[in-house]
Amino acid sequence: MKFRSPVPVLAVVLGVGFIAGCSSKAPEAAPVATSAAAPTTQATTELPPPPVDACASFVGTLTERQRLAQLLTVGVTGTADAVDIMEREQVGGIFIGSWTDSSTLANGEVPQIDEAAQVPPMVTIDEEGGRVSRVEDLLGTDPSARETAQTMSVDETYQMALERGLGLKDLGVTVDYAPVVDVSSQPDDSVIGDRSYSSDPKEVIAYAGAYAQGLRDAGIQPVLKHFPGHGSGSGDSHTGAVTTPPIEQLRQSDLLPYNALSQTGVGIMVGHLDVPGLTDPGVPASISPAAMSLLREGVGYGAARFTGPIFTDDLSGMAAITDRLGIVAAVEAALVAGADVALWLTTDDVPQVLDNLEDAVATGRLPAAQVDASAATVARFKGAC
Repeated sequence: MKFRSPVPVLAVVLGVGFIAGCSSKAPEAAPVATSAAAPTTQATTELPPPPVDACASFVGTLTERQRLAQLLTVGVTGTADAVDIMEREQVGGIFIGSWTDSSTLANGEVPQIDEAAQVPPMVTIDEEGGRVSRVEDLLGTDPSARETAQTMSVDETYQMALERGLGLKDLGVTVDYAPVVDVSSQPDDSVIGDRSYSSDPKEVIAYAGAYAQGLRDAGIQPVLKHFPGHGSGSGDSHTGAVTTPPIEQLRQSDLLPYNALSQTGVGIMVGHLDVPGLTDPGVPASISPAAMSLLREGVGYGAARFTGPIFTDDLSGMAAITDRLGIVAAVEAALVAGADVALWLTTDDVPQVLDNLEDAVATGRLPAAQVDASAATVARFKGAC
C-alpha cells in the first residue's frame, strides 16, 4: 500500500474595516457646530502559511519504529526472506547480492515484496559492469568503468547505462550502487582498480556523470561511491582498515567528482575510510560525524549542500568496520553520525537493531528530529511522497 500525502489548502483571509461618517447641524439661531469624522479604511492581510513538505507529512503518518525501519536497507537471500522482513519490520530497502536467489529478479518476484510493504521499498543492487555485476546472467556483460573510458565515448557510456538501467527496471530494481567515482590509477585487479574510470578527475566526472544520467533516465536511482575517495586508499576495506591520503590531498582530486555531481539527483555512499585530517582515529568515514558533515554541508571542498540520501557501505561484511563494531552498534553510530541509510547483508539482526534504535531515540542518543528528516529524505529519493 502506498501512502499519499495530504494536499495543502491555502486560505487568504482579507479583513476590511468599515468606513464610518456622520454630520449634524444646529438651528440657524444658534452657533453653527459641525462634526464630521474623516473616512477611515483598515485592511489586514493574513499571509498564507509556508508550503507543506509532502515528505515530512508522509513521515508523520508512520510510527516511530516504522520511521527508523525506513533508514535500514538489508541483504536478502531471496523473495521469501524479503517478504518476511517486510511483513515483520517494514524496512526501507532490500539489497540484492551475489548470494540472493536469482529467481527474485529472473522470475519477476519483486511485486510480491512490494505487496508485503506498507511503504514501497528500495530494491538495491551493485551493478557497475566489469567484475562487479549481479545481473550478468540476465542482462549480459558490460565493460568495467576503466575499459569503458578507454574504449567508449561519453555519449556511448550514457546509452549503455540507459540500456542497463531499463533492464534493471524491468527486473524490479530501483537503486543501483553505481557509478564508482573513485579517482584511481591502481592496477586493474586491486580493490578499486578497473572499477575507476580514470586517475583524471575530469574524466571521472564526464563518464560517471553520463552513466548516472543514463540510469536516472531509465528510472533507476544512482548512488555514487565511495566518499570521500577510495581510489588511493592503503588497502581493501573488505579485509581491514583503509587509510586514504590526507583530506587536503583529497580536496585536490578525489572530492572533485562529488563537487561536480552531488547536485544531479543522486545518492552518495560513504566508505569505511580513515582520512587523516578529517576522521578521528578508529572512526572511519562511514560512522564519522565529521565526514558526514563534510558531505552534507559541502563546506570544506567547495560543494553545495547535499540534500540527497547518504548511504553507508556494508556495515556487516567488511572488516574495516566489523573489527571495530558489531552490527547493532555500527548502525547506531552511522545514523547518529548523519547517514540516512544503514546498509548491511542479512535480515537476521533487524529486530535487535530497531530495538536499540528505539532506545537511542528515547534516551536522546539519536535525535527524533534527525530520524524524521532522514526518513523524509529516503522517502523523497524513492518516490514514496
